[in-house]
Amino acid sequence: MKENSIRKQLSEELIYLYNTGKCYHAYRTFGAHPVDNGTQFTVWVPGVRGVKVTGDFVDWIPGAGHDLEQIGDTGIYTGFVEGAQAGNKYKFDIELESGEHILKSDPFAFSSELRPETASVICEDTYDWGDSEWIRKRGQTDSFRSPMNIYEVHLGSWEREPGSEEFYTYREVADRLIPYVQEMGYTHLELLPVMEHPLDASWGYQVTGYYSPTSRYGSPADFKYFMDKCHQAGIGVILDWVPGHFCPDAHGLANFNGSKLYETEIHPDWGTYKFDFSRNQVRSFLLSNAMFWIDVYHADGIRVDGVSSMLYLNFGVSDPSKYKKNREGGDGDLDAISFLREFNYMIGTSFSGVFTVAEESSAWPMVTWPPDKGGLGFHYKWNMGWMNDTLEYMKTDFPFRSYHHNKLTFSLTYAYSENFILPLSHDEVVHGKASLIGRMPGDTWRQFAGSRMLMLYQMTHPGKKLRFMGHEIAQFIEWREYEQLEWFLLGYENHEKHKRFVKDLNKIYLEHSALWSEDTSWDGFRWIDADNSEQGIYSYTRMCDDELLVVVINTDVQAFNEFTIGVPQRAFYKEIINSDDVKYAGSGVTNTRQVRAKKKPMHGMPYSITIRVPAVGGCILKMKRKIK
Repeated sequence: MKENSIRKQLSEELIYLYNTGKCYHAYRTFGAHPVDNGTQFTVWVPGVRGVKVTGDFVDWIPGAGHDLEQIGDTGIYTGFVEGAQAGNKYKFDIELESGEHILKSDPFAFSSELRPETASVICEDTYDWGDSEWIRKRGQTDSFRSPMNIYEVHLGSWEREPGSEEFYTYREVADRLIPYVQEMGYTHLELLPVMEHPLDASWGYQVTGYYSPTSRYGSPADFKYFMDKCHQAGIGVILDWVPGHFCPDAHGLANFNGSKLYETEIHPDWGTYKFDFSRNQVRSFLLSNAMFWIDVYHADGIRVDGVSSMLYLNFGVSDPSKYKKNREGGDGDLDAISFLREFNYMIGTSFSGVFTVAEESSAWPMVTWPPDKGGLGFHYKWNMGWMNDTLEYMKTDFPFRSYHHNKLTFSLTYAYSENFILPLSHDEVVHGKASLIGRMPGDTWRQFAGSRMLMLYQMTHPGKKLRFMGHEIAQFIEWREYEQLEWFLLGYENHEKHKRFVKDLNKIYLEHSALWSEDTSWDGFRWIDADNSEQGIYSYTRMCDDELLVVVINTDVQAFNEFTIGVPQRAFYKEIINSDDVKYAGSGVTNTRQVRAKKKPMHGMPYSITIRVPAVGGCILKMKRKIK
């Protein structure tokens, strides 16, 4: 291709933006782009003697690749290869200053070979989307005042072909998973990383192909089909994204020009490489990548993995003598902090209705506050404190729960300090932690009751919701990424009824705006009694402008046929769900008739109601109509 044509595609402005860390759409130029009767290749590899592109279009003959031309001294190499077309496999043959040659996959590869092979694949975008109505409505939706009930999924182990270890394709899993998500009443799917990765057991968190949907489940067009069908079915999709570290495999980003280019050092906990957020071209690479998944694949949300590992210079460092300080004397990674702020600003100003989520496990302040107020700018943060306290409490045996009563109340002291998502995620059902139902004390009946009670507590606590696949069927074993969920359990009554409870609870959540429209303000929550540690009972209200719900949860084994609590309004109250209903395999301690409030002050409220409260369970009552 002629020099002036190269300059036209790689303008001085684009090169300037890329080299200053401000190029947000680098994927439109970098990588492999089929044009006319060939393909244009562009890659950034500074500090080398030269770059060729080689592949099956030259039969992988050593030295037979096509030379790419460097634009000035920018380290950006580009060139047109006639005859290279969609479906061809390729790599970059990089000649180092030492004269050594290394083969590297394309950092911007839009498709990759199926592992264990490692070549990049030329890909042409021909998919015809049908989700324009979803995108339009998304732009008009305020997620903070909308229901968000997330079903977290690992595509390779949700379900597999019967009697086979083979994965369903993106298209096949779409046709099976999407109707299930609709039936169960979830609003969003969150996918464990679908970016290309070499090791199945990494679950996608050790990435080599940041721009390539993993070929385990099919082609990029197949993944677009999956995303499109989700949107057409009214389901949002959140993609898990890993900008904190990357896989050290030789064909990937590690030592890309023979030395550290994308990376700074090895992560002390994971043996992966940390990205160098001080290098502008690395920032352009990652910021463009986030834009890519929203622009090209229509993602509705980006969940950033391991934010704590990015924020702290000494994350995972066990030897105090090796601690680092930043130029201000603190232990925050100032480059990573500025990157995250720019990432959130970029997404927030580029796409209406798209949100970002931080998996941040420390006490770092103002994660979801705007950068101009000292925050990081995320829309949501996973509430890891709530998750840890809740699961610690749930595994405590019944005689000792009274000593830990505050584990279920403490979260309300900070519930509105951030915009929270309450996660019961994949990380909590692996590595010997036990499944959720496996954590519950007592016999089998109490374990199932405890699991239902946990779901009711999560659903009525302020914050958006996330549960990992398998929770809804009360799977006793931990999650295993190498096999499908134990769907056969639904042949057993307890498991089938547990799934029915989750489905009905999800429906209650969707139908009652008091459970989600005021998640970021005390206007939506009020304790009735937070201090009943002796009986293990928690009671509170959830409300919005036109609805009032009363929630009562009993974590102990003693049921009550008559239990009185305060209520704010003199009205009739009707039970809308009870985790002890016999249809959910409970014992039937329910409230079948609406309850009339009496003018008897209690718990600081002017009225009170007397209800039945089940053991290891709970209920939600709705105020039906006021009494004159």
